[in-house]
Amino acid sequence: MTKEQYLKMRNELLADVDGLINSGDVENANAKMAEVTALDNQFEAERTAQANAAALRGAPVVNLSAVTVPLMDGPEMSFGPAFASFGEANMDEKQIYTNAWAKAMQGVALDEKEQNIFDSVNVEFSNAYTHDTGNTSVLIPETVVAGIWSRAAEMYPLLADVKKFNVKGTLTMKKHSSIDAGDAAFYADGTATADEQNTFAEITLSGCELSKAITISWKLRSMAIAEFIPFITNELGERVGAALGSSVSTGKGSTATPKEPQGIETALLAEGSTPQVVEYDPEATTADPLSYADLTLAISKIHSSYLSGCNIYANNATIWTQLANMVDGQGRPLFIPDVTAGGVGRMFGMVVKPDAGVTNGSIIIGNPGSGYIMNTNEPMSVATEEHVKARTVDYAAYTIVDGAVLDTKAFALIRNKPNA
Repeated sequence: MTKEQYLKMRNELLADVDGLINSGDVENANAKMAEVTALDNQFEAERTAQANAAALRGAPVVNLSAVTVPLMDGPEMSFGPAFASFGEANMDEKQIYTNAWAKAMQGVALDEKEQNIFDSVNVEFSNAYTHDTGNTSVLIPETVVAGIWSRAAEMYPLLADVKKFNVKGTLTMKKHSSIDAGDAAFYADGTATADEQNTFAEITLSGCELSKAITISWKLRSMAIAEFIPFITNELGERVGAALGSSVSTGKGSTATPKEPQGIETALLAEGSTPQVVEYDPEATTADPLSYADLTLAISKIHSSYLSGCNIYANNATIWTQLANMVDGQGRPLFIPDVTAGGVGRMFGMVVKPDAGVTNGSIIIGNPGSGYIMNTNEPMSVATEEHVKARTVDYAAYTIVDGAVLDTKAFALIRNKPNA
């Protein structure tokens, strides 16, 4: 099958999966996901056979595919075209491209093999993705991109926990307008089945441009490749991660100028009568303005189907000045320090995770893996600009991403009262 046929079939299956999950048909959704896995295996087997056949004919096997595969679950973030199967004799192409990319970023000449692979990847990248930036961006290697997003996810666990896709162009998903409406019912013999009570809404992730430039000296750029790659990974991970990580909680959404991913806080506060929001007064005369009842009320607002995947997210100051000091009616601490589950502690059986993007004084309780979706419409690339007199070089990272809340019932927000 061709790449286009594969992507079309895969997207159709994923749409079926989402529809089944939204309708509560988990058994058939799992069966559909098994079909997705089978399709992936079939496509990979065909690509491997094609690559091996090309190798036998003596053709250079350096075709780095521009296929982008949606990520189903988990915190891993792979933003970029997947590399084709090269056969055992050609399994070093990924590393060759990584080294070639690093040398190109450092202004070092490439040898013939490095140049061929470097050009091959970026020709396919430029053909598969277009954007109006007026530069000559080159694709960042998968391993470097994985390091960038891993660094970002360490600082912003909400970003790590949301459901991620990697679909070129616009991603559209259906959702129920109400999680409780439209369920099946039991009927007496001869009684007609009721009409559909539910309506469906649509989420469209068209993409928001995200870019960050960093400037370093020529002297610093002359470091060894083994040092340069971790340096650029950490720099871009921290700078890009700060913007993208914060957007998951406080992003202004598609109606803002410029467009941003929709933040969880933004979505909950935009609802009429804010049913998922609990407010407290930090200036209250009580010793603990944030009460036990505030937390239990917030948890009660989350639909039962999402509770098993819920965590508590707040910035470091809010955790240690508010949550860590809370006690129940018997004076027993609610916060239990525990760093073994990916956070800093537990409350009500949920992991408490420090996230710098959450508004100071606010607390998000929820299940981002089920209630929020993020899509990377275009993988990350980087362009360089030399400044000869200043002896510096700019590195501008660029990607197109988008995100939105899939179901507000998966979240609750505790925040300071306005003007408090």
